[in-house]
Amino acid sequence: MPWWGWMIFGAFLLGSELLGVDAGFYLVFIGLAAAMTGLLEVAGFELEPWVQWLTFAGFSLVLMVLFRKKLYAKLRGAGVGYDVGPAGEFIRMDQSLQSGESCRQSFRGTDWTVTNDGETDKEKGKRLPIDRVDGLTLIVNTGEDNDD
Repeated sequence: MPWWGWMIFGAFLLGSELLGVDAGFYLVFIGLAAAMTGLLEVAGFELEPWVQWLTFAGFSLVLMVLFRKKLYAKLRGAGVGYDVGPAGEFIRMDQSLQSGESCRQSFRGTDWTVTNDGETDKEKGKRLPIDRVDGLTLIVNTGEDNDD
C-alpha cells in the first residue's frame, strides 16, 4: 500500500474512535500504527506489502500493550475523588438496633437493610457512620456514636 493509503487508513481509524465509535481506545492505537507505517514509507523504507502489514501489526500490538491502559485511564477514567456508594457517610437511626441485628431503614430516598456489626447496641436517634456497604446492606459497627 502506498504511504498515503496508510495515512488515510490511520486518519479514518483515529477519527472513527474519537468522533463516533467507542471501541475502548483500541482504534486510536491501531490508527497511530497505520500512520507510523505510512511514515516509514515516507522516510524512504521500501517495504514489501506483507512486511508493511507485519510492521503495522507489530506497531499496533506494541502501542496497545505499552500505552493504551495508561492513556485510557487518564482521558476517560473515573473522576478523581468520586466515591461510589454511601460508605463513610452518616445515617440517623429511626429505631434501636441490637448488636448483630438488622433492620430496614430509609436512607437517600430508598429503603436499606442496616446491620449493626459492632458489639454495642445502637439507640434510636443516634447518628452513626456507615463503615461499608455489602450489596444492599449498610454496615454500621463503630463504637463511635455521633449525636450531631
